[in-house]
Amino acid sequence: MRAFTFSNYKMPLREADVAEPVLGDRDVLVQVQAAGVNQLDEKIRIGEFKQILPYKLPLTLGHDVAGTVLRVGAAVRGFRPGDEVYARPRDHRIGTFAERIAIDEADVALKPSGISMEEAGSLPLVALTAWQALVEIGRVQPGQKVLIHAGAGGVGSIAIQLAKHLGAEVATTASAANAEFVRGLGADHAIDYRADDFERLLSGYDFVLDSLGGENLEKSLRILKPGGTAVGISGPPTPDFARSAGLNPLLRLAITGLSGKVRKQAKRLGVDYRFLFMRASGEQLREITALVEDGTIRPVVGRVYPFDQTVEALESLGRGGIRGKAVISNL
Repeated sequence: MRAFTFSNYKMPLREADVAEPVLGDRDVLVQVQAAGVNQLDEKIRIGEFKQILPYKLPLTLGHDVAGTVLRVGAAVRGFRPGDEVYARPRDHRIGTFAERIAIDEADVALKPSGISMEEAGSLPLVALTAWQALVEIGRVQPGQKVLIHAGAGGVGSIAIQLAKHLGAEVATTASAANAEFVRGLGADHAIDYRADDFERLLSGYDFVLDSLGGENLEKSLRILKPGGTAVGISGPPTPDFARSAGLNPLLRLAITGLSGKVRKQAKRLGVDYRFLFMRASGEQLREITALVEDGTIRPVVGRVYPFDQTVEALESLGRGGIRGKAVISNL
């Protein structure tokens, strides 16, 4: 079948003919009709996560899928052929930049009604990231103050909507051109990251979702009130993450060093820093489905690329300027 793969880190993505997926007893075989494009795909291609997420090459990329179930494994009870579904396949089983993919049924949920395949394909990774940051880790409550960085991006556009649903007062960083857009998603405060320093404008926040890392993360820690939490999705990884991921002792030691400065700063300020590497969850996708179907969360698709242009879709991430998600369509 047709798929888009790479053979060596930092090498370009290319179309290839690959073997059909092998269907396990607990798997569903999905005809890929839409696949979201994520920064994680590009980070894997360039080798940024090869130590903590080692893949055998060549590798078919793609972490989001919406499509139709073709077949189910012998032990599958929750899905049947013809079901329209969406998913973020678990790590080491990615590969949605292809015509078909076999996915563990635990990672799959029925597609929300009332939205297109492209919209459904844009959601799984970013919506699960927002859910795990705000609901699981942050436990955001009504009346709390939340800062979401890069509010016009894939994660940010969903996180703003989820934070508002949870009852938070929401600030976000975005370009001036996207100020009205992020306000339309529910942001109470839109800060122009090019003209203003959010650290000078904000204080006493309960929670920050940081997708940029570096100096941006350090500033984010300083706008938290004591006891507040910053979740970073770009890093640096923490020893807690390294332990939970089962990484080897040498790599755990390296990660401890990488995050040492940020963790010390957080401790000095009396705040908490957590690194999030989101995980697949069909159960959480079902929670998200309910929010999509009642209009609480709406997908944001900035551009749709045909399947033939998957390489261009991935390259578009480096150029920026897309609101929400870029999505590959193979309808």
